[in-house]
Amino acid sequence: MLNWVNRFSIFCFLDNHNYQISPHSVECLLAAGAKRSIKCNAGNALEQLQKFINEKPGWLFGHLGYDLKNEIEQLSSAKPESIDFPDLYFFEPEIIIRLNENEMMIEAEDPDFVFDSISNCEVSDVFSPGIVKIKNRLNKEQYCELITQLKQHILRGDCYEINFCQEFYAEDAIINPIDVYKKLSELSPNPFSALYKLNDQWLLCASPERYLKKQGNKILSQPIKGTSKRNLALKEEDEKQKQGLYNSAKDRSENVMVVDLVRNDLAKVCEEGTVKVDELFGIYSFPQVHQMISTVSGEVKKDIPFSEIIRSTFPMGSMTGAPKKRVMELIEQYEKTKRGLFSGAVGYISPEGDFDFNVVIRSILYNADKKYLSFPAGSGITFYSDPQQEWEECEMKAEAMKKVLM
Repeated sequence: MLNWVNRFSIFCFLDNHNYQISPHSVECLLAAGAKRSIKCNAGNALEQLQKFINEKPGWLFGHLGYDLKNEIEQLSSAKPESIDFPDLYFFEPEIIIRLNENEMMIEAEDPDFVFDSISNCEVSDVFSPGIVKIKNRLNKEQYCELITQLKQHILRGDCYEINFCQEFYAEDAIINPIDVYKKLSELSPNPFSALYKLNDQWLLCASPERYLKKQGNKILSQPIKGTSKRNLALKEEDEKQKQGLYNSAKDRSENVMVVDLVRNDLAKVCEEGTVKVDELFGIYSFPQVHQMISTVSGEVKKDIPFSEIIRSTFPMGSMTGAPKKRVMELIEQYEKTKRGLFSGAVGYISPEGDFDFNVVIRSILYNADKKYLSFPAGSGITFYSDPQQEWEECEMKAEAMKKVLM
């Protein structure tokens, strides 16, 4: 099916890898072709999107880039960025395909034609990728020095926690995004994965994290803070890693700070007294890592628009820190490149106004025209952070991407 959809210049595949553990369950959807679309950079992008939604309720797929922060708060971004996704893009698809283990449901003008096209699609010719030479934007010494400086900000009371990211990148990179995504899916089949193509820009995403889901009047956020590597060869050691994560004072400290931030964000758009923490410090195991995930929910105020919900909660707390505005200023000061779509969100809005969006992490971003490839990785910095351990955590998070590109 992925070989078939590649003929479209725009498509979005939200891939759940059959992961249906409540409340983390998510639909598996493929949207292809654009009947109409909206593309904006930060300024009044959310207002324009709301007008676009109101014009004609229907299925919309697309993304929210990290730099929408610049219209939500009085912020700016001057760092370089080479992938070139717009800050916001949504499209109404020509074709929607819902997938589960046993069936495929096609919404299109001619579903039979679409089904036949998929069934008869031939595998493309063997593609010979070039050698991808991955570089670090920061060396270890530079990275550790920056973490030390960030800890000084925490010591002075500028912030309590900050998500700091570094970029892994490759120039003159020639890859087949479909093939690389398939490899990434085999290695890290995570529930909020996505393969997203917007002309020459590609996102190959193996995210385990949900940003925000709305169903009816219920809204749900599931921030991740806390990661430990799995040891699949030794079950006893793997269980020790899992318990170690659950008992980690640093990870609990990070997680609870973000949970408080998410609660405050949701309280802006929810009925008074309805915001609650459904699960605190839940430990979930994925193929590469164990993650500490908390779940926060509430009941949305009646008739509140999508744009207001995003304005009140974006960027997500797990990819910024606390207090959010000051942390975003520090991110701009210390990170070497713009985040772009990384640490933004990809997902859908339904005709009824329900929606579900991931957090864009564990992802390869690729500009096929420029032959530029990027996969940032980050970690939460607190007063207790050890620079060496934070470096190792970033390397661990980047490991799957490196493997599929080698």
